[in-house]
Amino acid sequence: MPMVPNPSLRVFLADDSSLIRSRLATLLGGHQMQVVGEAATPQACIAGILAAHPQVVVLDVQLEGGTGLQVLRAVRQAAPDIAFVVFSNNAGPAYRKRYLGEGAAGFLDKSSELESLPVAIAQAGNAGHLQAH
Repeated sequence: MPMVPNPSLRVFLADDSSLIRSRLATLLGGHQMQVVGEAATPQACIAGILAAHPQVVVLDVQLEGGTGLQVLRAVRQAAPDIAFVVFSNNAGPAYRKRYLGEGAAGFLDKSSELESLPVAIAQAGNAGHLQAH
């Protein structure tokens, strides 16, 4: 198994699918990452992220009753040190441009880039860690 540089990386899962959240929690646990919270709606995500203060949020574009962009904007305003990696089936260029333009550290396609997710999270977490000091 590849080494992930930050063994205690704290991650929050913002996705409307409990199945996806469960799969991601298992995947990240295998990479020594700690899932500190998860939610399906923008409001629950924002509240959960601000309460748990993870280093990285894995964010879906489509949430229950809203969008990931609402979460990204609200959290970046309140806690700019939290990094975001967008993980979505809506991975077209317009979505990528919008989310990266709003400050996401990375943008991965659910259908083809699952294996890349732990690395992207580790990179985002380490980058955020460097900015915080």
